[in-house]
Amino acid sequence: MSAVRTAWSVLRKKGPIPFMRAALDRIGGPYSGSLVAYEDARTVDFTSPHPAVRHPISLPPGPLNVAWIMSPPGDGSGGHQNIFRFIRYLELAGHTAKIYLHNMEGVYSAAEVAARLRSGSYVRVNATVESLTSKGVAADVDVIVATGWETAYHSFVDPSGARRLYFVQDFEPYFYTIGTETVLAENTYRFGFTGITAGDWLADKLSREYSMPTHSYQFSADNSDYNFINDEPRNEVFFYARPGTQRRGFELGIMALDTFARERPQFTINLAGSDVRRYRIPFRYNNLKSLPVADLNTLYNRCAVGLVLSLTNMSLLPLELIAAGVIPVVNDAPNNRMVSSNPFIEYAPPTPRALANRLIAIVDRDDLQEHSRAASASLGSEGWDDSGRQFLAAFEGAIRG
Repeated sequence: MSAVRTAWSVLRKKGPIPFMRAALDRIGGPYSGSLVAYEDARTVDFTSPHPAVRHPISLPPGPLNVAWIMSPPGDGSGGHQNIFRFIRYLELAGHTAKIYLHNMEGVYSAAEVAARLRSGSYVRVNATVESLTSKGVAADVDVIVATGWETAYHSFVDPSGARRLYFVQDFEPYFYTIGTETVLAENTYRFGFTGITAGDWLADKLSREYSMPTHSYQFSADNSDYNFINDEPRNEVFFYARPGTQRRGFELGIMALDTFARERPQFTINLAGSDVRRYRIPFRYNNLKSLPVADLNTLYNRCAVGLVLSLTNMSLLPLELIAAGVIPVVNDAPNNRMVSSNPFIEYAPPTPRALANRLIAIVDRDDLQEHSRAASASLGSEGWDDSGRQFLAAFEGAIRG
């Protein structure tokens, strides 16, 4: 039963992609573990562009039907939260959204996903939800949006003449060790789809290295979820701890926090993002596991500083922390610096000592309370609305030309 409980926990919290990969690996076979159907991977060839890319249809002004192909969401997937945020901006602009589920193993039904979207974990949208079949999207669809590399294959094989867009939130070939999935993921950037990317780093990388037409939008934070409510001295630290997600640099963060804890033992260290009780961690900490969005602002407002590492595209967390008055320390790299210009993000070289030094320098500031207030105020009051306008401008520019 423990295996069943573990499988259910993975499915419920992380969504079907990790679940499917584990299940397929257990089954074995010549193509075990992949998120793309064997026949699609075997036959799709980016050197022969899809007819919809070679001969794009002309779309008149006015409302459009937009199909979003996605893998089903887990309880609180950050990537899916972003997708639904921008689906809502499209709907507010008058367009109609249709959600098609890439669900190879039938893990979730469309009805279950629709109920999950009403649970409060995601932005409310009016979009219909249905499973994607071999027939493809509906005949009235004007634009198809792929949302992950595995869904880009569905978009490619779909016979629809609809315009093709690719909503890119990270450089997904980096999710894998070098091998077949790396190549299959990388190939999707050569499909000829127009990319709308999360930040400038992806737009630059995909355009420069893959000749992909790209537009970008800037990150923000939802000020209804994250805001400054504690003006008292703060004596806690936040670390985004995701040991199962290699790009979040869990071990590097633990080494940095070990140094910090030895030199500033009066601070409480909070690890949140995953249950880390099975890991040997050499300092005292609170294991907060995976928290609902509704509980995060209270936690953040207890913290003076946060450590958020990202070895691919920058996380949304640094700006969410700033909204609550937390000063984030982020590993210094183009994939982070090119995404946000907020002056309150503190960059440090990706060594344990350098990261610890930056954490210590922040908590030792004499003006930390004032600095915390100024950080929160730096985001203004618009939240994601400016990003929504950038997204809509990118959408219109990509599909009307």
